[in-house]
Amino acid sequence: MRTTPRRARHGRRTLVAAGLTLATALAGLVVTAPAHSAGSTLAAAAQQSGRYFGTAIAAGRMNDSTYITIANREFDMITAENEMKMDATEPSQNQFSYANGDRILNWALQNNKRVRGHALAWHSQQPGWMQNMSGTQLRNAMLNHVTQVATHYKGKIYAWDVVNEAFQDGSSGAR
Repeated sequence: MRTTPRRARHGRRTLVAAGLTLATALAGLVVTAPAHSAGSTLAAAAQQSGRYFGTAIAAGRMNDSTYITIANREFDMITAENEMKMDATEPSQNQFSYANGDRILNWALQNNKRVRGHALAWHSQQPGWMQNMSGTQLRNAMLNHVTQVATHYKGKIYAWDVVNEAFQDGSSGAR
């Protein structure tokens, strides 16, 4: 199974941690603001203008009470950090694993959060068994993957990032 490079994982963790730290700092500011200003949480403030305020949650951090308390208080949209990506949901061909994605989904729904699915296809977390496929074989594997995962989460996911980074950075457009 292929995993995200250490630097990329660290970067995402840093961004999530920074987002939660920022949320904590901003929440204190919002709570002490006058009643006529923004809502009492970041989510409430966003809702006043028809927006949502979301964060990515890692299943491995769900036992951290500070992390979960801030996520529950400040955010109204939740995205699984890596738990719904290809290598996590189909680590071996036709063998699907939803436990961690379901854990995040169920927590979010129990706490009245919408859930954004991320991502059904992404080159950076393509499972090892799929990496040497091409043509019809790859297309069929992708169709099966998308169908199985989308069917499993049908009616529970608010929106999906179906393909992440479909085009390569730069001007080539290749991927």
